[in-house]
Amino acid sequence: MKKEGHPKSYDTEITCACGATYKTKSTKKTIKIDICSNCHPFFTGQQKFIDTAGRVEKFVQKYGDYLQKLKDKKK
Repeated sequence: MKKEGHPKSYDTEITCACGATYKTKSTKKTIKIDICSNCHPFFTGQQKFIDTAGRVEKFVQKYGDYLQKLKDKKK
């Protein structure tokens, strides 16, 4: 095998925004993530919005009245 055929592998620490850390191997030395299994709503059962750049507010401003009319129509 050629030595240049594969990228270098490092012992990597993955860090989540909630503070959880995981050790693994990767081609990157450090990896930072926004959400992991410790803080993901599917695994924790808690609903939490992770809003980047105000996307939830923009959606509510754009479609808020329409969604409220749909809710009222169903009742």
